[in-house]
Amino acid sequence: MTKITVKVDGTSYTDEVEPRTLLVHYLREQLGKTGTVIGCDTSNCGACTVHLDGRSVKSCNVLAVQADRREVTTIEGLAGPGGELTPLQEAFRDCHALQCGYCTPGMIMQATDLLAENPQPTEDEVRHGMEGNLCRCTGYHNIVKAILQVAGASSSASTSGGGQS
Repeated sequence: MTKITVKVDGTSYTDEVEPRTLLVHYLREQLGKTGTVIGCDTSNCGACTVHLDGRSVKSCNVLAVQADRREVTTIEGLAGPGGELTPLQEAFRDCHALQCGYCTPGMIMQATDLLAENPQPTEDEVRHGMEGNLCRCTGYHNIVKAILQVAGASSSASTSGGGQS
C-alpha cells in the first residue's frame, strides 16, 4: 500500500492505496465521487474525464499515486457553493446536449478545459477539442451547440463590457 494525499473538489484526503489503483476507481470507490463514470477502462471514451491540476485527463489512464500532492476536480466539484450549475452545465441542459447522460460528466469536464484554453472556439475547434470523448447516443450536434452557446455568451459579455458601467 502507498499513502497519498490529494485534494479533491477542494477537500484534502489522505489514504492508503494499492500502487496499481486507477484514479477513477479511487475517486469512485474510496471517495464516493460517482459522477466520474467508468466507461471503457481503455481511455477511449472519455466518460471518466476529470481535471488534474486544472487540466483534463482521463482518470482511467492515471494511477491514484500519480495524483499524490495534486488537485483533482470532478463533475461534483464544478458546481458553485450553493450547488448551482455552471453556465456550461446549464447550456447542456438547455440545448438538450445529453441523452442517456452517461458521457455527460466527461463531456462537461473536457468542454470546461477546452473553454478555459480557448474561450471563443470555432465549431471546428470545438469538434477537434472534444474528439477524445465519445457519445454513444450520437448527441454531438447538441453538445457542440451547448459549448458554442457558452463561448458566444462569453464573447457577448466581453464585447459589451460584461454588463458593467
